[in-house]
Amino acid sequence: MTATIIDGAWIAQEVREVVAAGVQALQRDHGVTPGLAAVLIGDNPASASYVQGKEKACSEVGIFTETFHLPQDTSQDDVLDLVRRLNDDDRFHGILTQLPFPAQIDEASVIRSLHTVKDVDGLHPYNMGLLALGEPVFICATPSGVQQLLLRTGNDPAGKHVVVVGRSNIVGRPMAALLLRKAPGGNATVTVAHSRTPDLGAVTREADILIVAIGQPAMIRGDMVKAGAVVIDVGVNRVDDDTRERGYRLTGDVAYDEVREVASAISPVPGGVGPMTIAMLLANTVEAAVRSAAAEG
Repeated sequence: MTATIIDGAWIAQEVREVVAAGVQALQRDHGVTPGLAAVLIGDNPASASYVQGKEKACSEVGIFTETFHLPQDTSQDDVLDLVRRLNDDDRFHGILTQLPFPAQIDEASVIRSLHTVKDVDGLHPYNMGLLALGEPVFICATPSGVQQLLLRTGNDPAGKHVVVVGRSNIVGRPMAALLLRKAPGGNATVTVAHSRTPDLGAVTREADILIVAIGQPAMIRGDMVKAGAVVIDVGVNRVDDDTRERGYRLTGDVAYDEVREVASAISPVPGGVGPMTIAMLLANTVEAAVRSAAAEG
C-alpha cells in the first residue's frame, strides 16, 4: 500500500476562493474591507516566512493587511501598547500575534490583551473556553485547517478513533476539543498522547486517524502506524542538509517515506497543513469583519 497524498496547497486554494467571495460580499453590501494586523517580533525565519505567506494570501483574496515588525529586544510594555492600539484601530478586524515570542515577552499576557472579537487565531482563553464548550466563535487556525483537510478528502472523523500526538495550546488541545464536538467534523473518539506517553507506538497504532504535532523530526515511524490509517503531519522542523543550497530542509514529525507505505493517506511537509493554517486564518478574519458589520447594523 502506498498512501494517497493529501494536497494541502490545492485544498487551501479552494478555501481562499470562498474567502475571496466573502470579501467581495462585505465590500458590496457593507462597504467594508476586512483587515488583518500581524505582530512580528524579532527575526525568527519560520515566523517571518509564515507572515510573508499570510501577506501574499491576503493580497490574493482582497484582505487589507499590515505587519508590525518589532525588534528582537522589544519590551513587554511596548508589545502590550501596540496591541492596545490595534484593538482600537477600526481598520483591523483581526490581530495575529505571531508566536513564538522572544524570551522576555510573556506570550500569555499578550494573548490575553487581545480584544476577543479580534482574536482570529482563537488563542484567547475566552475563545479557547468556548471551543471547549463546543460553541466556538474563532477556532485556532491550524486545528481548523486539519479538520478541513480531513473533511475535504472524504476522511470524516465522525465515529473514528483519532489519536492526537501533542498537547500544545496552539494545536493539540484545541484539536482534541474540535474533534470531540457534536457537530460536523467532530463526533470522534479522541485520545491525546505526548512525549511522556509510555509506549507511544502502542497508542498511535490504535488510531484510524493520526494527527501529529509534537515538534520532533520523524518521531512517528512506520511501525507506529496502523495499516490503512490516515496520517496528518502538523510538524515543521528544520534539519541540516548539506546537499541543499540553503543548507537545510524542512521535515515533519512523521517519517514520511516509511509511513506512506503503511497509511492510506498522508499529508506532506511542506505542502500539507501549512497552507491550510493561513487559509483558515483568512476565513476567521472575514468572519470577524462580518460580525463587526452586523454589530454596527
